[in-house]
Amino acid sequence: MSKGRSLTELPVSSLSGVGPKLAEKFAQIGIHTLQDLIFHLPFRYQDRTRITPIGALQPNRDAVICGYSRGSDVVFGRRRSLLCRLRDDTGTVTLRFFHFSKSQQIQLQSGAKLLCYGEARRGSSGLEIYHPEFSLIADDAEPVLDDRLTPIYPATEGLSQKRLRAFVSAAINTLEKSGELPELLPQPLTQKLGMLGLKESLIYLHHPPQNASLQQLDEGEHPAQQRLAFEELLAHHLTLIRNRNRIRVHRAAVLSSPVAQAEIFKQQLGFELTAAQARCVTEISNDLAQPKPMLRLLQGDVGSGKTAVSALAALQAVANGYQVALMAPTEILAEQHRLSFSNWFQPLGFEVALLTGKTRAKARREILEQLANGQISILIGTHALFQESVEYHQLGLVIIDEQHRFGVHQRLELRDKGSEGNYYPHQLIMTATPIPRTLAMSAYADLDFSVIDGLPPGRKPVTTLVLSDKRRDEVVERIQNICNQGRQVYWVCTLIEESENLQCQAAEDTLINLQAALPNLRIGLIHGRLKAVEKSEVMDQFKANRIDLLVATTVIEVGVDVPNASLMVIENPERLGLAQLHQLRGRVGRGDAESFCLLLYHAPLSEHGKERLKVMRETSDGFIIAEKDLELRGPGEVLGTRQTGELQFRIADLVRDQGLLPEVKRAAIELMENQPRRTDALIHRWLGAAEQYGNV
Repeated sequence: MSKGRSLTELPVSSLSGVGPKLAEKFAQIGIHTLQDLIFHLPFRYQDRTRITPIGALQPNRDAVICGYSRGSDVVFGRRRSLLCRLRDDTGTVTLRFFHFSKSQQIQLQSGAKLLCYGEARRGSSGLEIYHPEFSLIADDAEPVLDDRLTPIYPATEGLSQKRLRAFVSAAINTLEKSGELPELLPQPLTQKLGMLGLKESLIYLHHPPQNASLQQLDEGEHPAQQRLAFEELLAHHLTLIRNRNRIRVHRAAVLSSPVAQAEIFKQQLGFELTAAQARCVTEISNDLAQPKPMLRLLQGDVGSGKTAVSALAALQAVANGYQVALMAPTEILAEQHRLSFSNWFQPLGFEVALLTGKTRAKARREILEQLANGQISILIGTHALFQESVEYHQLGLVIIDEQHRFGVHQRLELRDKGSEGNYYPHQLIMTATPIPRTLAMSAYADLDFSVIDGLPPGRKPVTTLVLSDKRRDEVVERIQNICNQGRQVYWVCTLIEESENLQCQAAEDTLINLQAALPNLRIGLIHGRLKAVEKSEVMDQFKANRIDLLVATTVIEVGVDVPNASLMVIENPERLGLAQLHQLRGRVGRGDAESFCLLLYHAPLSEHGKERLKVMRETSDGFIIAEKDLELRGPGEVLGTRQTGELQFRIADLVRDQGLLPEVKRAAIELMENQPRRTDALIHRWLGAAEQYGNV
C-alpha cells in the first residue's frame, strides 16, 4: 500500500485477503474504497469486556458468562434441540441449540468450562440463551475478554461480522499509520461547534474503549456520532440545494395569470376560498409566471381544499395554451379528480380526459391522439401518464397528488415527459400527509412550500373512539341508529399480510356478516380487485345515498368525498400507520352532522399499536400526528422512500438530530458559495451514486 496515498483512492482490494469475489460482496453494500469501508459505521455495539455472574442475568440483555457444564441432552418438543445447563457460583442458565452437531454435543459434556456470549430470554426452563457463541477454556485458565466494545455492522451474505471487523480494523490501521482522510468541514465551523476531529471520531466509533457508554452509543448521542451525523446531514442538504440549482438553470414557460377566467372559475366553484387557500393560489401563480420551473410542495391537512388550489394552477397553464398532467396514486382518486376537473373546466371550453392502466385499447388510442395534437388540455391518471407511448403536445404543468405514494423514478419520468431542450414543465406536488418541520428542512430543501393551514368553514372535528372488537355488537347497533337518521357509514377492512387477495376476501366476509346482522340496510362493497367501472359505480351509488353502509378496503383512503357519511369504523387499526389512519378518518366530518371514527382493535396490542391508537384518540391535528409518525416509523417509511434508497442515513437520525439542522443549513450555504470543491467531496463521501435520487 503506498504511503501517504488518500484513502479515497485506495480500492478495498488493496487490503490483504480481499480478492475479486470479496470485492464484489463489498460493492453490494456500497464499499469500493478504503474511505467507503471506514465510513461503513456500526449500527450497534456489544459489551464483551466483562463477565456477568449467571445469577445477575437480565432477560432480553446480551451478556458474557463463564461457567461449568452440568451435561447436555437432546430433547424433543415442538422442535428437536440440544440443551446444556451451565452453572457458576451464583446460579444456573440453560443454553439451547436448534442447529447442532455431534461434536458440539461432546464439547458441552459435563464438567467442560465454557465462555459464552448471547442474549438471555425467558424460556420453558427459566432463563435460556439460544445459540450462544461459546468457546472451551482450560479448567485452570483465566478467560480472555475483549478490551473494547464490539461493533456490529450492516452486512451481506458472505461477509460475516468477524470478517467485516477484521477488514475495518485493517483499514483503520492504514488510516492511523499512513492514510490520508481529508477534513471536509471548515476548521472555524468545527471549532465554533466544539466538534471532535474526523479521524478521532471514526477510530472511536469502530474501536470504542472498554469504558465507553453503551447507552450513549446506542442512542447515537456520543460526540463522535454527532460529528459524523452533522457531516452526513450536510452532504444530503448540499445534494438537494445543488439539484435545485441545476433545475433552476432550466427554462420553463412563462404562464401569466388569467385574471378574468380565474374570477369566472371561482364563481362556479360553489364555495368561497379560505384565506389560506387564496394565499397558496397567489404563491403558485407568482411561480408559474416566472421563466424557471416551479418546484412547489402544496401541503394541507385532510379536507383542507388542495384540489381547488391545484385546479386554479391548472387553469393558469391551460389558459396560456399549455397542457396539464395530474398524477394520482389510485384509480378511485384519479376518477374523483376527473369528475371535479370536468365540472370546472369543460364549461370554460377545456377538454379533460382520464388515462389509467384499465383504459381500453380503443379509448386509449383516441386519448393519445388527442393528447399529441393538443385537443386534450388536462390529462388525469395513475402511473399510466408517464408510459413511453404517452406524448404531450405542450406540457406546461405537472401536478402530483399524494407524492409519497410514487417511487422516485416515476416522478422523474413524468417530469421528463415535458422536457424539450432546456425547457421543463412546472411542478406542483401535493400531499395531505402533513410533513414535520424536521423532514421539510432536510428532505424537501429543494422545494418551495405552500401550506393550507386552515380547514374550510363548517368542518367539524371528528370524535375518535378506541374499542375492542369484543364490542362489535354495540358497533353494529350504532350503525343501525345512524343509518335510521339518514346518515351513511364506512366500514374499513385493513390489510391482512401483504396480500390483496386476502384483503378482498376479508372485505367480502365482513360484507356477508354485516348483511346478516343488518338485513334492512343497503350495503355495498368496494376493493382493489373490482374493475374501474365497478368501483365508479359503487362510489356513485354511495354518493347518491343509494348505499347506507360501504364495506371497503383502504382503497378509499384518499380523495373520497361524501358529506353525508358521518361514521367510519376501522377494523384492526393497529395494522396501519398513523398517517394512513388519519387519512381514513378524514373521509368523515365533511358535512354538517357530528361525525365519529371507531377504531375497532384486536387484543393484545403491541406497545407501538397502543401508542398509535392513543395519538389518534387524543388529536386530529395532522402536524402532531405527522411528528409522532416520524418518531414511530422513521423518515424512510413516512416519506415512502424506503424502497428507493432515497433518504437512508448511515448514522444521522432526523428526529434525534433535528437540533443540528439550522447549523447544517448555514454551513451548506457557506460551503456552496466559498468552497465548492469541498461540496463535491462531501457529497461523494456520504452519498456516492445515490445522489441521482435528489434530482426529483
